[in-house]
Amino acid sequence: MRVAFVALETALHVDSEANRRLKGLAEDLAARGHDVCVFCAKWWTGDMAEWEHEDVVYRGLVDECESERTFRYALPMAVRKFGAEVVHAAGRPPKQVSAAKKAARVARAPLVTDWYGDCDEYGRAHRKALKKSDRVITPSEMVQTHVWEHGASEDAVDVIPNSIDFDLLQSVEPREVADVVYARRLDEGANLESVLLALAELRQVDWSAVVIGDGPERAAYEQQARDLRIDDRITWLGECDREQRVAVYRGAHVFAQTARECLFATELLWALACGCIGIVEYHADSSAHELLVRRDAEFDRGFRTTSEQELAAAISEAAGMERLAVDDRFAEFDRREILERYLQCYREEMESVGLF
Repeated sequence: MRVAFVALETALHVDSEANRRLKGLAEDLAARGHDVCVFCAKWWTGDMAEWEHEDVVYRGLVDECESERTFRYALPMAVRKFGAEVVHAAGRPPKQVSAAKKAARVARAPLVTDWYGDCDEYGRAHRKALKKSDRVITPSEMVQTHVWEHGASEDAVDVIPNSIDFDLLQSVEPREVADVVYARRLDEGANLESVLLALAELRQVDWSAVVIGDGPERAAYEQQARDLRIDDRITWLGECDREQRVAVYRGAHVFAQTARECLFATELLWALACGCIGIVEYHADSSAHELLVRRDAEFDRGFRTTSEQELAAAISEAAGMERLAVDDRFAEFDRREILERYLQCYREEMESVGLF
């Protein structure tokens, strides 16, 4: 299968969850033997029009991400020359989706748009992009609801979550750093204070905690821990790579997810697969609870809370539950399983235009 990705900005330009998601998918497709080309702005120097990375070809149509209009103009003929059977566009910037639709028409291929939902508000360009797409893929049901509300056809939107790597997970040795883990960029939306206040209520209980991540609010959170007189029981690890995070998750007992905004709770998913008990504080702009709510009938290692008191009670109750270093029930999120879901989507859309 020949798949053309349309992404003016890639993870090799800017590291973001949405960009990493598409990069991982492109690399998994290439590893499976599919022909993958990412049409983007150049992220490399020199005169070469193409660059290959992890068996994925990156074709630079413009020199800089700011040249969006030139990029959109050059895209249709470039995609046709590649001979794409599927065009897969990133939803940001939204105007590139309309250009990707023109490219798909020229190539006689379907347009699939990966819509991560990382936009401040939905404007005309966003609504137009959603309506132009033959299929819209979102990472969570929350984002799915948003795109339905802004013009996408109900039967044209699917949820395909972020993936995890079970082979990597099982190959990393557990590292027993702490009982309770929090992991996120420490910015104004982190809401780490909920965890700190809950832990402060459990001063008389034997616990230890670790915070993974860095950001502009780290110093303020460290000061809050000192003010609550619990700083001597918290380890601040800062930024960690994936293997370091997995090692901590596998050695921990509880993962606390309290961020106010979350399009998809990637770190929570990794932690649950590593055997952690998940405690999610509900927020209207967070999809984290979906990883627990959708499993109510079978999943007995998760708590949903709405206050620091409930969070403290959940941590206390979790202390008496079995420790695990892996939970096979989350194998459905393995990268190979998620890739199959994308491939099924591609096949269905190719069949609808007579290509499969």
